[in-house]
Amino acid sequence: MAKRKFHTAKMGEKISITLDVKEYEKLLEDLEELDSIRAYDDAKKSGEIPVPFEQAMREIERSPK
Repeated sequence: MAKRKFHTAKMGEKISITLDVKEYEKLLEDLEELDSIRAYDDAKKSGEIPVPFEQAMREIERSPK
């Protein structure tokens, strides 16, 4: 785990942090993956019938803009 530098207010309250760029990029990747997992879980819970990707793309391309 990379070092983190906390920035504090005068009273010692942590107000921000400095991260290593690699750690920041890893956090972003993890957030994107979590977002995909949540979207998948929501889709499963919806009870709707899944549509194949190719069919969905055709329907999107045909829809009026």
